[in-house]
Amino acid sequence: MDFKRLSSPVADIKSHYDVVVIGSGYGASIAASRMSRAGKKVAMLEQGKEFIPGEYPRTLAEADREMQVNTPKEHIGSNTGLYDFHVNEDISVFKGCGLGGTSLVNANVALPPEERVMESDRWPAAFRADMPLFKRNLDRAWNMLQPNPFPEGQNGYGKLPKSEAMKKSAAGMGAPFRYTDINVHFEDKVNSAGVQQYKCSCCGDCMTGCNYGAKNTTIMNYIPDARNHGAEIFTMVAVSHVSKSDNGMWVVHYKIQNAESEKFNAPDLFVTADMVMLGAGSLGSTEILLRSKANGLNVSDMTGAGFTGNGDVLGFSYNSDVEINTVGFGTHKPGEIAPVGPCITSVIDLRNQPVLEDGMVIEDGNVPGPMASIASGTFLGIADTFGEGNKSFIETTKEKTLELLGSLDGAYHGPMNKTQAFLVMTHDNGNGRMLLENDRLKIEWPGVGKEPIFEKVDANLKKATAAIGGTYVPNPAWTKLMNYSLATVHPLGGCMMADYATGGVVNHKGEVFSGASGTDVHKGLYVCDGAVIPLPLGVNPLITISAVAERTCELIAQDQGLTINYDYTAFNQGDASTIKPGVQFTETMKGFWSASEKDDFQKGADAGKASGSSLEFTLTMISDNVDEIVKTTGHTAALAGVVEAPALSSKPLTISDGVFNLFVDDTTAAAPTKLMKYSMVMNTEEGKQYFFYGYKVVCDTDGLDKLWKDTSTLFITIHDGPDEQSPVLGKGILVIEMKDFMTQMTTMKALNVSSTVRQLEVMTEFGKYFSGALFEIYIKDKLSAKI
Repeated sequence: MDFKRLSSPVADIKSHYDVVVIGSGYGASIAASRMSRAGKKVAMLEQGKEFIPGEYPRTLAEADREMQVNTPKEHIGSNTGLYDFHVNEDISVFKGCGLGGTSLVNANVALPPEERVMESDRWPAAFRADMPLFKRNLDRAWNMLQPNPFPEGQNGYGKLPKSEAMKKSAAGMGAPFRYTDINVHFEDKVNSAGVQQYKCSCCGDCMTGCNYGAKNTTIMNYIPDARNHGAEIFTMVAVSHVSKSDNGMWVVHYKIQNAESEKFNAPDLFVTADMVMLGAGSLGSTEILLRSKANGLNVSDMTGAGFTGNGDVLGFSYNSDVEINTVGFGTHKPGEIAPVGPCITSVIDLRNQPVLEDGMVIEDGNVPGPMASIASGTFLGIADTFGEGNKSFIETTKEKTLELLGSLDGAYHGPMNKTQAFLVMTHDNGNGRMLLENDRLKIEWPGVGKEPIFEKVDANLKKATAAIGGTYVPNPAWTKLMNYSLATVHPLGGCMMADYATGGVVNHKGEVFSGASGTDVHKGLYVCDGAVIPLPLGVNPLITISAVAERTCELIAQDQGLTINYDYTAFNQGDASTIKPGVQFTETMKGFWSASEKDDFQKGADAGKASGSSLEFTLTMISDNVDEIVKTTGHTAALAGVVEAPALSSKPLTISDGVFNLFVDDTTAAAPTKLMKYSMVMNTEEGKQYFFYGYKVVCDTDGLDKLWKDTSTLFITIHDGPDEQSPVLGKGILVIEMKDFMTQMTTMKALNVSSTVRQLEVMTEFGKYFSGALFEIYIKDKLSAKI
């Protein structure tokens, strides 16, 4: 497999784009693809990291490093952890965090909802009035995502034990069984976006990340298609909120995730755009709009309302009478253990009931391989506590003995290997609400788990379990002990479509309403993901979300006179980046400058101090290739960050085109001298640009006593324009305070390496260069003279 990076270095973010897309799941990826195909200059901002096949966790320890937990009070784990859990009292949510969004960790089922769902009057009238528009875009999404059923008996694939068990459950229930369409490749082929994909290994690890390039996540189709048409992809960018500048441009406020600028209390960075498309998912897009509202953006009071868990329920048939092959491969290679299959392959379809809301689907599932080491013990304990069976005392005693022995035999044998996972989608009432509390997202939905529909789900799962002779185990959270709390992997709503702002947050086009009532909208601000869905779908929602996003893009093109060319384009991977070890650190410097002094740095600093003309920056030096900063003559790294200079703008300025040169020789100096150089464009929210050039002089004129002053004093020149040829506006001096230097040391890190040993090697290589340069200036000649 030869997959390369799709993302660009975060320091390459420009100051302005035609379109900024926030997120990278289905809706966001579609927005980036279609707007770039329409000729717009697009930037995609994703909060998480980029993974390529082969990099997803295979062990529990690796998975643990990718866990993050958000509660209404705190955050635990890495801000960029792939597995993102939002834990709340009434309902909790699991979603993905990474380039590709939740498509990286879902079961990739493409199942359109019942016609009655799409005909519901909870959709805007204009949406329902043109169903051919929706269906045309459903076809477009289907063509890109390429769902198809598991090919039992074809292309080398046999029967899957978990699907065979589902057939028995369906027969026992007198219900229809079928293989469902899933976004997985079952042969090596180039997909509809021109990307080479590979045959599914049936590893069962879809929900921890496909390491074989078979799963049709958005990094396999829409995102490379966007990149292929000029979109720029940036990861590790956490968007806080959006606002409007004084000249009408959209301002997207963000932080670089791993820069640790919060240690310096630095303000957010920003990028401006003519159009912003929120695609951060139901939780992410809603949180951004709620925070935007808190920062003054006028939006509907319905923001956060209409949250639904899509009727998700999880249950298990523990220690069934049939083999299931429950646990994914994890560290096992294909052929070492029996095939598991894709996470979901089949469905017992209980829809088309007289009452729509009574319908549901039951799908098979499995436990991902990274959980193998704890699966047996965990399920044994859960089954003992919450399990329900219908066996005699003698049968139960015999079963418990075998369970205990089997649990000692590992997850690939015994009771665990006979455990069937059931994943259910149905119709809750959709009355959950998201809100910000102390600037943290909270979901409130009192009593949701006690809705009557979940008792009906429970009854059906008991029937499905009985048909294969297992012990029924409900989700441990959905018990009296836990007050019937729910969990969902299919969050929808929060920015609902509606006819008016009194009923929702966006209109049928996805345009955000600009007030608490009426139909006026913020031109150029859209939501294009699951947040706009106004009701539970009762099925896996990905294909519906994708169709609605495709529909939004077609309507944008109509409104703006754009042409979206949907023709096939081969993916050009040649210029995709190859990852190399790098280094990074964040630095704060503070001082003064004056527009009244054009020549002398000290006079500029003195005049600036007297008049209160301060300047402070927090910059992150980023080298995505340590050799660039250590071995090349320019010793170059990129700069990203923010500047506060009240004389230039009352609001922070974000930098672009930042370049840092570490210890370059000053060939004009009489004594051995090295310079540390900073150059960058400073951008205001209104689009005004200033050029910044600064340098530190490292020269042994007073011995080691001068080392700290040399390395902590920056002589700066501000130009009134975007480059060094622009007129000089003023001069001054910045310094590093010792406390900030000590903080800076804690931000130093190796990039693009996973092992601790390799991190140490990269930092040692950088440290040797840094200390070596200082040795050459301050010590070498004196030492030679003594010798």
